[in-house]
Amino acid sequence: MRWLRCLCAVDSPRMPLDLDDIERAALVALLRAQIENTRWPLAPRTKALRAILAKLAPPPPRPEPYSAPKPVGEPSLVLAKKKRRPS
Repeated sequence: MRWLRCLCAVDSPRMPLDLDDIERAALVALLRAQIENTRWPLAPRTKALRAILAKLAPPPPRPEPYSAPKPVGEPSLVLAKKKRRPS
């Protein structure tokens, strides 16, 4: 019977969820609580729940990293301004 369930899952077309904002927020909260309170964080079920959560509420974009530091020997703007000023 197990192979029959797998076969049915493969043959069924994907159906998009028509959720409003309140339903989506409730589902996201439920998933986060379930993932947070699990005893086995590396279990396949927990990994599947994390994948679903990533689709429903993608994480915010990471901030851009700082620019690379200047090479050694290249003066900074502050030193360049100090050298221009007459003493």
